[in-house]
Amino acid sequence: MNVGDRVRLLTGTEEGIITRVLDSELVEVAIDNDFTIPVLLRELVPVAAEEGSAFRRPAPEVARPSTGAKKNKPQGGQPKAVRPGTPAPPPGPARPGAPQAGPSAAMPPRPAATTPPPPAPKGLYLALVHQAPELLALHLLNNTEAEVVFTYGEERQGKYRALATGQLKAKAASAPLAHLHLKDFEQWPAVVFQLLSFKLNADTAYDLLTKRQSFKAATFYSSRRPAPVIGKEAYLFQLDEKPAPALNPEKLAQAEAALEAAAAPAPVLDAKRATALQQALGGDKPASVPAAIAPAPPKPAAALVAPPHEFDLHIDKLRPEGAEGLSNTAMLRQQLDAFEDALSRALATNMHEIIFIHGAGNGVLRKEIHRQLSRNKDIKFFEDAQKEKFGYGATLVRLK
Repeated sequence: MNVGDRVRLLTGTEEGIITRVLDSELVEVAIDNDFTIPVLLRELVPVAAEEGSAFRRPAPEVARPSTGAKKNKPQGGQPKAVRPGTPAPPPGPARPGAPQAGPSAAMPPRPAATTPPPPAPKGLYLALVHQAPELLALHLLNNTEAEVVFTYGEERQGKYRALATGQLKAKAASAPLAHLHLKDFEQWPAVVFQLLSFKLNADTAYDLLTKRQSFKAATFYSSRRPAPVIGKEAYLFQLDEKPAPALNPEKLAQAEAALEAAAAPAPVLDAKRATALQQALGGDKPASVPAAIAPAPPKPAAALVAPPHEFDLHIDKLRPEGAEGLSNTAMLRQQLDAFEDALSRALATNMHEIIFIHGAGNGVLRKEIHRQLSRNKDIKFFEDAQKEKFGYGATLVRLK
């Protein structure tokens, strides 16, 4: 059994429609009075479509044929008895001298011809079809000459969930993609379709069309009209009012070239320029290097300066203006940057030890410095510096 099948309960006479599969043995069924109940699959039996015509529709009554017996013929100009339910024959022309029939015997006027609604234009439609007075099935209708690949999902509270995907032939309708209850109209999700049309041997490609459709009472109930393809009344919403733009070969080539340019590696020197550069660098003979690849003159490297033996990390020592305008996080970041710079210069200039004065405070800076030192393989050990001089506000670092 699948979603949308009509079923009957084995333990009663109720019938309904499967609206959701809960697990391998349990489904949700909407009974005809529009409340849903969970039912085990073994307690359901499908209802065949032929049952409606076989049991529920009364057979049309047929008039008995005349046997030709004289007693069955009308006598004395009296009308022939007509079996109830058989339409009366139209009256013939009045005989001369016969009394005219009164108004009650006159022919009923023919009903005025009703103009059929105009057919729906070609396009892709979302159709909500009644399966019960309060239960609607959601379909995708393809009223075009092209095939359509689609995905269907629902959006609730800003979160998207993909639910179905498929392919529709031209002039076709999908199976029910969801079932919605009118009583829960205010909680209906917005539905999201992604649609890609294509036609075999066509000379045009089309871009992907994404459509989000939400439902509002002001426009929902006025959208009911005959739906194309399925030929039923439905709440109808066209998904391709703005059709997807066609992608001609020129645009496709431009898009491909842009992707290739974005993924292209750095340009490589050709053989001629590479040879000229090699001769210029090797000093074999003077050669002019093309301007396009002439190297920029190197910047003189700044001489490394060893940090002081006792490096003070108090913010007023690092900034002349002190901590004015700095948050606690920004101040901590500046102190850690100064610590890392001093440590790297101490290692580069082969210092044997350095003392970082961080102060006692709340211990955040001290804890972060100790964490970084414990991970550095170029550190022999570290410990609190002279407590009689610095207390717990300095750390001695011995370098390898």
